[in-house]
Amino acid sequence: MNDKIREIIEEIDTMKLKLAEEIDKQESHISYEIKNGYVTFEKEVLVKQRENMKNLLTWFREVPLLHLLTAPLIYAMVIPAIIFDVLLFAYQQIAFRVFKFEFIKRSDYMHFDHHYLGYLNLVEKLNCLYCSYFNGLMLYASAIAGRTELYFCPIKHAKKVVSQHKFYEEFLSYGDEEEYQKKLKELRKYSQK
Repeated sequence: MNDKIREIIEEIDTMKLKLAEEIDKQESHISYEIKNGYVTFEKEVLVKQRENMKNLLTWFREVPLLHLLTAPLIYAMVIPAIIFDVLLFAYQQIAFRVFKFEFIKRSDYMHFDHHYLGYLNLVEKLNCLYCSYFNGLMLYASAIAGRTELYFCPIKHAKKVVSQHKFYEEFLSYGDEEEYQKKLKELRKYSQK
């Protein structure tokens, strides 16, 4: 990766930090704290949130019938997701130890905090739990696959990809055989950090 590209990547990272700061400022009117991993709201905020929660009868009346009919299919995906989660755990425990890769922390990708929101009813909280788990699992799997790819095949694709894992920027250019032969060992060492 040349210096100009690395400089642009650093600028993008700086802009991401600025964006996060601006989002935090915009959301500063929402009063909550995180203590020991638990989200806490001020009492008045919780009371206001609960006042804005739809009760289950109203919620079920407003849900389109097709949404209710697809729910069993959607929730059935939890079964293969749990199996996949167990396989990812086994994969890391075995392959990452053999190749001396740094472990990917599952907790960096799995965030379950929507149940603290007083304006969500029980079904909405269950839906949020499902989405948090499933989307977190996919991001976690992508990070595991990305670390593995960094070691075995650190080559960018010819076609532009929609979304990239965090290791993709380190990959070698597509079709650059000289860089591949020169830098493969260096990238393999980097993947073992």
